[in-house]
Amino acid sequence: MALEFELAGSQIDGARDYQEDAFLITNLTDANGKPSALVVIADGMGGHAAGNVASNMAVQAFNKHVSANYPTDSISDILEQAVVKANNSIKETVKETPALSGMGCTMVAAILEDGKMWWASVGDSHCYLVRNRELIKKNADHSYGGFLDRMEADGTPVEPEPGLSRNMLMSAITGEDINEIDVPSTPLELQAGDRIILCSDGLDTLSAGKIIQYSEWSESTKECADALMTAVEEANMPRQDNTTAVVVNVKETAAAEAPAPMPEPEEEVGEATAEIPIAQVATEEIEPEPQSEQPAVAEETAASSAEPKSKTGLMIGIAAAVILIVGGVAFSMMGKNPAQQTTPVVTEVETEFESDASGDEPVVEEEAADVADNEPVVAEAEEATVAATEPEKKTVAAPAKSKTIQDDLKSGGKGPVMVIVPDGKFAMGSSSAKNSDERPRHDVTVDQFAVSQYEITFADYDLFAKAEGRKIPDSLYLDRENHPVIFVSWDDAYYYTKWLSEQTGQRYRLPTEAEWEYMASTGKKSTFWWGYNEEPNRAHCFGCGTNLDPRKPTKIGTFDPNSFGIYDTSGNVAEWVHDCWHDNYNDAPAYAEVWEGGDCSYRVVRGGAYSTPPQSIRNAKRDKYKSDKVYDHIGIRVVREIR
Repeated sequence: MALEFELAGSQIDGARDYQEDAFLITNLTDANGKPSALVVIADGMGGHAAGNVASNMAVQAFNKHVSANYPTDSISDILEQAVVKANNSIKETVKETPALSGMGCTMVAAILEDGKMWWASVGDSHCYLVRNRELIKKNADHSYGGFLDRMEADGTPVEPEPGLSRNMLMSAITGEDINEIDVPSTPLELQAGDRIILCSDGLDTLSAGKIIQYSEWSESTKECADALMTAVEEANMPRQDNTTAVVVNVKETAAAEAPAPMPEPEEEVGEATAEIPIAQVATEEIEPEPQSEQPAVAEETAASSAEPKSKTGLMIGIAAAVILIVGGVAFSMMGKNPAQQTTPVVTEVETEFESDASGDEPVVEEEAADVADNEPVVAEAEEATVAATEPEKKTVAAPAKSKTIQDDLKSGGKGPVMVIVPDGKFAMGSSSAKNSDERPRHDVTVDQFAVSQYEITFADYDLFAKAEGRKIPDSLYLDRENHPVIFVSWDDAYYYTKWLSEQTGQRYRLPTEAEWEYMASTGKKSTFWWGYNEEPNRAHCFGCGTNLDPRKPTKIGTFDPNSFGIYDTSGNVAEWVHDCWHDNYNDAPAYAEVWEGGDCSYRVVRGGAYSTPPQSIRNAKRDKYKSDKVYDHIGIRVVREIR
């Protein structure tokens, strides 16, 4: 099967005053005269001009070596040699200009040829494959956290050393000896429908689920690259790193297309790419700024209201829209538009899309066909059409063993229906090496409590908002009686529970994170409350095998309850819990009490939502959001203490 590749890149400064990333896309010709391509991304470190010099120099040296030695039967060797050449270029420059000492970069590069991809990487930049709505990291992670995860996956876990950040780089291109270079000897066999994303670690601001979503909802590579950059900017991280992404679409070549003539080769292949301007390092005295990325990557910080600046990225070696077709293989390579494009996307989705197989649980093999066969419709539709496809609210009775209570409100009416959850003990979290924030798995004891049987509706919340003179949240034309409330902050949810307490004389509050996981999982270790496998039509999420609109929540109670008699613990809207955010469960309480400390500007959100992928609705999945912000996919579930 003949394939064609479409490539495009995009780049932003983030919250930095300068750009230290550099990237390159250049066309090549393989031994059979077919077009191929080289992609290189370098993420500079060393402060201001030094980081910029390092990344640009490394990209040029890498490109020069590959261009001069390609085509070849030993692509892996050429890529490894090019990394060494890039490293030597930095070594020689530092030797000539000592003021640049300490500069360096990470790098990821790939050659696309005849339906295959070879890559080389050093550091923590990424080479992702998006296939069947799964984000798969292909290259090695040379950070300290990546080292710890690899050791654990190999069955030889290592205790983290005190004071060492997981983001600390174990290997980088600095002019010194390179500790590790990831250059597989065999290429990745590509398939029609694959998407490749090569990017700097600035894209870590986005969760795997968000990257998957923007990839799914972007048809062209240009649209996808720009949408990813827009999403990073909208996240408003206070010290957002420079971010670069090059996106590759893999498509089956149309049989009717006739080959296009090849352009005449340049006399010197190394000159086929434009030179990247480098700072006048020989004539300026450069004082490297303090930089957290030498050789460690800066720790992730809390979100900020500072608005990052965007910048048109460097694109070397191609003019806009160069299309080459030879022997049934095509490459479409597009340059960066001068103006940053803003692509309409679903916002505020912080999710993971990964398996949760652990040592004491069955390993679940996900079947991509299940997701593909039940792909939700995301095209714009008339409201009447959407309403027609939304299933009627089911009247599924709660299991016989569940007991419910409903308190009267002093101002009139009733509070939410509450299900009594029995006391018990369960294993909280997961032992998956991928999900470090869900580890270590630990036993938690839970006292009896009552929890709202359904997610709190707009109508429930309206009683509080009107009584207290608070803002009525926008329902987006949803039925307020039967749809879960959204656009409420953690602070709003907290004061709603205080109002319920005053109105009923009982103590209402948000669930603790441990209480939430216990009532959602019903105390079981399975990935979902119904078992270990993703199953269609169990919940409302993006890719959950329903005919529901993935752009908005559905009616409460549309799907069956779990064995405690509680509805919508998976999907529909995510739910605030009381606890402050902690990066993992180290020193977590053994009882299901509120876990304070941590970063209380962020609060924990659980359950996944209508707009997130199936793996985001796992019982153990955790997310964090700013407590004073509102989101279109986060709602409320409340707890009432039993005295």
